[in-house]
Order: sequence, then structure tokens, then C-alpha cells
Amino acid sequence: MKQSLQVRLSQHLALTPQLQQSIRLLQLSTLELHQEVEQMLAQNPLLEADEEFAVATPELADIRGAASNAEDGAAGGGEAEGEASAEIKAEDFGTTEREDWENGTEGDDFDGIRELPGSGGSGGDEDGERGEQDSGEISLQEHLCQQLAGMTLSEADHMALRVLIESLNEDGYLEDTLEEIAASLIAEDDEEGREDLLDHLRIALRWLQNMDPSGVGARDLAECLLLQLRALPRSPAQAIAILIAKQHLELLAKRDLRKLMALTGADEGLLREAQALITTLEPKPGRRFARGQAQAVVPDVIVRKVGRELRVMLNPEVAPKLRINELYANALRATRGGISNSALGGQLQEARWFIKNIQQRFDTILRVSQAIVERQKGFFTHGELAMKPLVLREIADELGLHESTISRVTTAKYMATSFGTFELKYFFGSGLNTEAGGNASSTAVRALIKQFVAAENAAKPLSDSALSSMLEEQGIQVARRTVAKYREALKIAPANLRKTM
Repeated sequence: MKQSLQVRLSQHLALTPQLQQSIRLLQLSTLELHQEVEQMLAQNPLLEADEEFAVATPELADIRGAASNAEDGAAGGGEAEGEASAEIKAEDFGTTEREDWENGTEGDDFDGIRELPGSGGSGGDEDGERGEQDSGEISLQEHLCQQLAGMTLSEADHMALRVLIESLNEDGYLEDTLEEIAASLIAEDDEEGREDLLDHLRIALRWLQNMDPSGVGARDLAECLLLQLRALPRSPAQAIAILIAKQHLELLAKRDLRKLMALTGADEGLLREAQALITTLEPKPGRRFARGQAQAVVPDVIVRKVGRELRVMLNPEVAPKLRINELYANALRATRGGISNSALGGQLQEARWFIKNIQQRFDTILRVSQAIVERQKGFFTHGELAMKPLVLREIADELGLHESTISRVTTAKYMATSFGTFELKYFFGSGLNTEAGGNASSTAVRALIKQFVAAENAAKPLSDSALSSMLEEQGIQVARRTVAKYREALKIAPANLRKTM
């Protein structure tokens, strides 16, 4: 093979460590940023907090508005109080550095009987003790092991029960069969040992299914409900509820009253009592122990209406106040050979860049938020029904930024409004054609669907086709399939499952 030399001209973008850091900081959530700052303060002596800062706590509810989010779209809350101002200003970058930083480098069921934990048959009180468990301070496994510590069992049964506790999923169910669990612990050729372990696992399962929370250790939904129903006082409604849970859950989900009456022999009144009993149960016993589910959303930006003006400001509680440690910096300047030759010189430069990148992050969040508020003024006056179509490119073009930058800014960043707290991405949505020739926001269409369903006759719920026709009467052209997609996104069940018996 003949060897030769060739000269090629190519162009590529090299990211400096500072630019990489600035891009990464931009996409962090408030909590992640807080952790990043704490880490940098711990490892760089040239950086210090101007004053102690922390992520906003429940005491900041007066400036947060209602703690709803974009997924729920719930309205409520009130205007923010207190004077919060956006004093953070980014120091001037060089033109090239600023453009590189801002423009980036890329193109970019029957699941449950009820949504909240049931009040009956699920164990625990409704008072402070229940609230402490709901906070997610301990896991389901830890809660069960605390009970296990007070039980008098043989060593083999104790170990078998511990194995089952560790085998539970986050909802409190056993996903693997006892045979599968035994096979995973005992060698394949030791049949006698496997059978012995299986006997202990069967005994342990009975113990587990009598522990708190009620329903834990079930293999499926029916068994979970049965465990809770059997723990309730006996009554005719309880007996019918047990029969339904054993054999007719599918008919209950379909609200098929006639078939249920024929198969159970219960009259309509007794059947409704049984249904009401089942709806109080918890289909996911481990839900209240799930960690992090109740974590409050802390807004990065606050929008207040002052007269006719909408004022957009950064939440001062989430912006870390950082500065260079002057004592170390002065000592470095006095050293022979200067800062550049000092071992700490690199950390001084690193601290300066970190402060500058933090400032730039908040400056960009504020600019994007102001552009969003300007485009969606109708929302801040009339709510989600007045939302307009908006895509990332529109804000990117207006601010001279890259779409990927807008995507980073609007992910896991939240805005507190008089209608609630929403992720910045909530204010973006595609447009749908209207008879007038304009566009309606998909967010506004979802709000209409939610409004129609809330006002429907529970005995004759609206089908997706009916919802499509009602939207057309409003001058908005939406296909039935699109209505179904929006309905599912709103977590609204199909018409047959919304029907009241």
C-alpha cells in the first residue's frame, strides 16, 4: 500500500472548560444548582458565600403562589407578597464568549381505585403519626423492618420475612413468585433446601400480609384490596365488596351495574355501598413511603401584576450570593512570582469564572422569562384558556439565542404566578387551526376539554368524539384522536370509566 501525505482544512468548535461549565450550570434545576454551589464552596478556598443561602423553604409560600404545576394545571393561590427584585446583573463577557455561551453547541387502566391514599383499611392514623410517615422520611422497607424487630419468630422465619420485605417494589407488591425468590437463593441442584425455604417463605408471607400498611405483600391488585377488606368490620357491604374484588373487578372498572347486580345478587343500594367501600382502599400500599414525592417546587422567577403592568423578577431566595475571599486573594497578590505562578492561582480564576457563570445563568433565565410573559399576557390575566401557541424558536429568535439554550432554560425552572407555579415549558405549545383562520394553543384546548368534562353529566359522560364536536362548535378543529391524546395527558379516564353507576 502506497503511503502519502494529505492536507485537509476543517472547522470545529472547541469548548473551553469555562464554557462547558456555563452550559452545564444553565441546565441545572434549583436544587441541583444549590448542591453544585455547596460542592464548589467546599473544594475552593478562594470562593465564599456572601451570606448563608439555602433553597427556599415552606416559609416562602407567601411569594410562591399556589403550589400547582404545569402537569396538573391546577388554579389557585394568590399574588406574591413582599418586594423581590432582580438585582443580579451579569458582568460583561467578551462578545465571542457571550455568544458562544448563549447559543450553545447543539441543535438540540385500572391503575388505582383513587389517586390519593385511602382513609380506610390502609393502616395508620389520620393525625401527626400518619403525616410523619407520609413525609417520606423512612422507606417502606425501613417501616416494615421496625415492625419485624418487635416480632418473636424463629431465625429461619425471621430471615424469610426479611427476604420478602426486601423483595417488595415501591408500591408494596411482590412482583416475583415465592418459587422464583426461593430459586434465586438456593442452588439449582438443592431441591430439598429449596422446598424448605419455600415453606418458610409461605409462613413469612402470611406474617407480611398482616403488617402495616394493610395490603402490603400482595401479588396483584385484587389480593391487595382483599387484604384491606378483610381487615374491616364485617357487614353486608363488606361481603359484596370482597366478592367483587375476588371475581368482578373488571366489571367494577367498567361501571357495569346491571351485570354486577346479576352476578352478586345485591340490590343497587348495597352495590353502591360496596363500591364506596372499595374506593376508600389504597391500591398502592407503599405509596405514602415513596421518597421525594412531596417535595415542594421552588420558583426561580416570580411574576406580579402591579397595576396594568406585569413585573417579572428573580426569586432572591434561590440565587446564591458568592464572592472572592479577599484575604486569600490579597495574600496571593503579595506572593513573589505573582498569582499566575501560585498553586492557588488556578483556583482564583476558577472561582471568578464560577461566579460569572452563575450570574449569567440567572440573567438568561430572567430574559427568557420576560419574553415568555410578554408573549403570554393573556394567560396572566385570564388563565390557561387564554394561552397562545408558542414554540422555542420564537423566543430564541427574539433574544438572539439558540433553541437549545431556550430548551435548557425552560427545563426544571419554575415561574410563580397568581394562577399557580408552572415549569417554564408549560407556556409553550403547538397551535391548532380555528375557523377564523388563526391558531389556538394546545394548552388552551386541553383547558377546554377539562372544563367540558368537569361540567358533563356523570351518568352520560362525553366521548372523545363528542368532545371533538364541542371544540368544533367553539371554532377549533381537533380530531378525535388528538382529543384522546390530550385527555390522557390530563389523566382523565375514558367515558366508559367515568360513568357513574
